[in-house]
Amino acid sequence: MAQDPYQVLGVSRSASADEIRKAYRKLAKQFHPDHNPGDKKAEDRFKQISAAFDILGDEEKKGKFDRGEIDADGNEQAAFRRGPYGGAAGGGGYRPRGGQQGGFDDIGDIFSEFFGRGAGGPRRPQPQRGQDIRYRLTVDFLEAARGAAKRVTLQDGRTVDVTIPEGLRDGQTLRLRGRGGQGVAGGPSGDVLVEVTVRSHPVYQLNGDDLTLDLPITLKEAVNGAKVTVPTLTGPLTIKLPPNTSSGVSFRLRGKGLKNPKTGEYGDLYAKTRIMLPEKPDTDLKSFVESWPGGGEDPRAKLRSDTA
Repeated sequence: MAQDPYQVLGVSRSASADEIRKAYRKLAKQFHPDHNPGDKKAEDRFKQISAAFDILGDEEKKGKFDRGEIDADGNEQAAFRRGPYGGAAGGGGYRPRGGQQGGFDDIGDIFSEFFGRGAGGPRRPQPQRGQDIRYRLTVDFLEAARGAAKRVTLQDGRTVDVTIPEGLRDGQTLRLRGRGGQGVAGGPSGDVLVEVTVRSHPVYQLNGDDLTLDLPITLKEAVNGAKVTVPTLTGPLTIKLPPNTSSGVSFRLRGKGLKNPKTGEYGDLYAKTRIMLPEKPDTDLKSFVESWPGGGEDPRAKLRSDTA
C-alpha cells in the first residue's frame, strides 16, 4: 500500500496550499539526489516526496484523493471505498508524476530555483559567455597618430566598426565589447579583440611619445639663416634657422609629438637639420670653397682629442 501523501510530507489534512508547498520544498531539497549522491534510500525518499506533492500540489487531484476517488498513486478507484487514511486503498508501485495544474507551480519550476533544472529532468545548460574573436588590422602611421575610423569584416561575415584612438601604438589590442561570439543559454556575448599593426612612416621616427624627422636645408640657408617649414601631424609650421646652422642641430616643437593614451599629454617633435649639397656638381660652389679662407679648419679635431 502506498503511503498517505499527507504523512509523506508531514502535514495535516487541514494544511493550506502554502503549507504543503513549503513542506515539499524543504523535503525535496533535503533528499534530492544531487545532495545525496549514491544514497539509494535518499533517492527512494525523494521519489515518495515527489509523488506525494504530485497529488497534494494539484488542487483537483487533492480533492479527488480527499473524496476517495483516486488512491495515493493517482489511480482512479472503482468505488468510493476509503482506506485507512481516508484515501482509497490501492497497490501498485510508487511512482513520481509530472507537472500539476491549478493554483500550484510545476515541480520543475521549484527545482529550477534549487538546482537550475527541472525535477528529475536533464540538466539545463548553464549560461556561458560567448567566445572572443581575434582580428588583425594593419593601419598607416598617420591613422594611428591622428586617430581614424575603420570598418572590417570578420571571419563569420559580420562587419564591425573599429575606432582607432589618437596616439595608438604598434602592437596594441582594441577590445570591442559584446561584438564577439554569441553567448550560450542567455550568457553574454564575447568580445572582438583587434590586434593592430602600425606601418612605419618614411619621414617620422617614433621615440616614446616624441617624434623626430630629418630637416633638409640648403648650404645657403645654413650659412645665412632662414625661415623653413616643418611638417607636423597637425599641419606645417615655420621655424627660424639662425645663421651658421650646422647639420645635426635639433629644433624642438613642443606638443607636436604623439598623444599619450594614458596621460592624454602630447610628446614633442624634434626637427634635425641636414645640410644638402646640390645633386649635380656646382662649378661656382667648388671655386668658392677652394678659395674660401676658412676651408682649412679641421672640423674633426675635437673628435680625435676626445677619443685619444
